[in-house]
Amino acid sequence: MGKKIMQKPSAIFCFLLLITATFFASAEPFSVGRVKASEGTLVSGFLDVPAGTDAGSKIPITVIHGATHGPVLALLAGIHGYEYPPITALQSMRTEIDPALLRGTVILVHVANLPSFLGRTIYYSPVDGKNLNRMFPGDPEGTLSQRIAHQITTEVIDQADYLIDLHAGDGNEALRPYVYMPVTGDAGFDQKIKGLAVAFGLDQIAIDTGPQHASGPSLFADQTALVRGIPAITTETGKSGSNDPHWSELAKSGVWNVLRHLRMVSGVEVPNLDITWLTDYQVVKSPASGIFQPATKEGSMVTKGALLGVLVDFFGNEITQVRAPFSGVINYVISTPPVNKDEPVAMMSKIQEQ
Repeated sequence: MGKKIMQKPSAIFCFLLLITATFFASAEPFSVGRVKASEGTLVSGFLDVPAGTDAGSKIPITVIHGATHGPVLALLAGIHGYEYPPITALQSMRTEIDPALLRGTVILVHVANLPSFLGRTIYYSPVDGKNLNRMFPGDPEGTLSQRIAHQITTEVIDQADYLIDLHAGDGNEALRPYVYMPVTGDAGFDQKIKGLAVAFGLDQIAIDTGPQHASGPSLFADQTALVRGIPAITTETGKSGSNDPHWSELAKSGVWNVLRHLRMVSGVEVPNLDITWLTDYQVVKSPASGIFQPATKEGSMVTKGALLGVLVDFFGNEITQVRAPFSGVINYVISTPPVNKDEPVAMMSKIQEQ
């Protein structure tokens, strides 16, 4: 029996195989947990947080997978459950972003901290008493807040090319909108972060040089992204738990301009020409538990030693006067009476001289 002559595949055949393989690779759905979106589609669902030492939870998310290839932008809302404007903004954007016209993928985390949202609690989870905004990158074996942080880190942040952690003035914080812009010391990386911060469009940007140089856990969502090489910012739009449309629209317009900046949607990026740069921000904490009576307002300029407020006990007797540690601007001040020891009563920043 004669030998069979094996013919080499033609160049055209190899080219067709390559094109076919590329097509099917690009057509793979984008998955966040059990939520899977094919190219040019939008899918909403829940990211499961399994029960552990305490009850489990769910995180409502939407994946908008664009019809053409591009970056992955992760948008986090509701890490603090009483900060409503970003939550409302992302609900609105879910219906406005057209996946057929989107370049890349947008992951919307609608309410990261559902127990706090449903429980109407500031700062802390009603389940484990922890502040989710200090739990990153999380722990799959920890309490609920730690497990939520772990799920967001592994399923959302680890898949992102850019990240915006959307916050607002919590239920007790009278806040003037601003952006936290991390600075890492890597010029090229920092330029990408600055691009996000400026594009978001707020007129006050706080230069954040601290946390990314600290040892130990990353604590914050934006820092978790940064240590993974993902440009990230944190935004603050809203005050005192208000869900007024003005605040949600401020958050929404910021995200839309970032999408234009990243060329994920059509349109020209709106320039941000009137920025006040803030440095050396400091959170002023309460020395004791009691009742805080503010003597200043968000956005006010104060001099060093100016009265920020008076802390009294539960009978109304003065415990101490809280004064400004330096001259600068009030980013936020506590606007409701209760305060625990070591909780914030105000945040201040210096204005960078040009």
